[in-house]
Parts: sequence; C-alpha cells; structure tokens
Amino acid sequence: MPKAPEKPSEIFGLFIDDCKKIFGDDLLSIILYGSGAKGDYQRKKSDINFLVVLSEESIDDLKGVVPFVQKWRKHAIAIPIFMRADYIQSSLDSYPMEFLDMKLCHQLVYGKDYLENLEIKDSDLRVQCEREIKGNLLHLRQNLISSGLKPKIMGRILIRTLPAFEAIMEALIHLKREPVPDRAKQIFEKGAELFNLDGNVFADILSIKSGQKKSHKDELVSLFERHISTIKNLSIEVDKM
Repeated sequence: MPKAPEKPSEIFGLFIDDCKKIFGDDLLSIILYGSGAKGDYQRKKSDINFLVVLSEESIDDLKGVVPFVQKWRKHAIAIPIFMRADYIQSSLDSYPMEFLDMKLCHQLVYGKDYLENLEIKDSDLRVQCEREIKGNLLHLRQNLISSGLKPKIMGRILIRTLPAFEAIMEALIHLKREPVPDRAKQIFEKGAELFNLDGNVFADILSIKSGQKKSHKDELVSLFERHISTIKNLSIEVDKM
C-alpha cells in the first residue's frame, strides 16, 4: 500500500483495525469528514480526517493512541478527533458551524452515525458565522502587514484562509435554506451568488492552491486587498441577517 492512498477508503480497514486494538468495545463509531468525504481529497496534498466516538470510560485515557500516530501520518491520516456522543450533543450551541460542516458531508466508516440527526439552531449558527467572519477579517489585515508583501508568504496565507471560509459559506448557504454543494469551488460560487460577493477572489485563491495560477507580487497584493474587501462586504451582509 502506498504511504498516501489514492482515495481515503483504501485505509479504512487499517484504521478500523488499529482503533479496535486500542479501544476494543469502547469504540462506538468512526466517521470520515473533511476533504475525503467531500470528494476534494488530493493524494499527497490532503489529510484524511476521522471523528472517533468513544465511550466515557476510554475518552480520558488516550495513551494507547500515541504509538499509532506516526504510522497514521505515513498514510496521510491526521490526528483524529476523539469525542463522547454526549459531548457532541452538548456542544452544538458552542460549535454549530463545525458540526454542521461534518453533518452536511461525512461518511460512516464504522459503528453508529452520530452526525446524521444533529439539530443545530439557526441563531447559534448565525452568531458564530458573524464572529468567525469578523475575526478572520482582523487577521487578514494583520497578515497582509506581517507578510512583508513577500509573494510566497502572501500566497500561503491566502491558501490557509480557504478552509475557514468554506465552512462559513456552507453555514450561510444553509441559513439561506439553499442546498449546500459538496465541492469547495461550488460552495464559494454559491455563497458569492447569494451574498453578492466577488466570486473571482475565491476562484483565484483556489487556482493558486491547485498550482494552476502563479501570481507576481503586485497581483497577490491586489488579490489580498480584494479578499479583505470581499470579507468586509460579507460581514455587512451577515449583520443584516
């Protein structure tokens, strides 16, 4: 088996077996989320993300995981998220956006699907969207300054913003009662359409991430400024909701 699988499903058996060795009957569920579940997984570029649901008896004793982490990393498996089922239910008001992202697109790998029937309140979701947008807007302005306007640094910063804004766009599309697309490109296109944003900003950043687009300093500065302007406009629209 190659270190990084061609598709996440190739390492499901390995991961299930390892989790059973570690947790035994305390293992309740394994769920794939993130790019692997959305169809955006890229070998050698993407991580494979698992949510592992455990019984109360084992959640506070994760020492057994440590010997397996290096092995998992060789197969592109990120350090899993370990949770109890009751923790998921009690945290929906604190992390509605993160759980919505998992709920909208996930794949049950083992056990019970604890995400399928989650009920997330619109009010909690809108408040977190506003907080995340405004916080990211502040960081974008700071990061433009701290980048020293160096092209490589600006490019990396712009790419790192994509996952956060993809989750925000998913949540906002959901709040508009529109169907949420699976792929990042379509999520950004739909969000830009619904909130009258410059969709080319996200398309350009996605092109940089995929390696299809290489921009010079002036182009990256302009893209950074357009990105800030777009997020500022999104903040205004979410304030109206």
